Amino acid sequence: MEIFRLVLLVVGVFFYMQAFADKPEFEIAIRQHLFEPSVIVVPANTKIKLWVSNEDKTPEEFESYELNREKVVLGGQRSLIFIGPLPAGEYPFFGEFNPKSAQGKIIAE
Repeated sequence: MEIFRLVLLVVGVFFYMQAFADKPEFEIAIRQHLFEPSVIVVPANTKIKLWVSNEDKTPEEFESYELNREKVVLGGQRSLIFIGPLPAGEYPFFGEFNPKSAQGKIIAE
């Protein structure tokens, strides 16, 4: 019975890793309360991984109503956000704690 459980665990981990391994990855940084780059072009109809690195000392929240995502990224930390698949279009995002300066958009094409 223990061998059966071990085999199930190994097979489950393999399929879990495959599900996330083939996603395109993109990265943005938060520097001085700005997203860099502020515009990211991603493939439409594809699930992506978006890494958000906060190089500031203060926390910032990545937020987008259109993407239905929000994630607090502490100062000096990096966080992963899964997005999509997105139909072709533009999807704005902003920093909740600095909404006047921290703005950007994802363009799916």
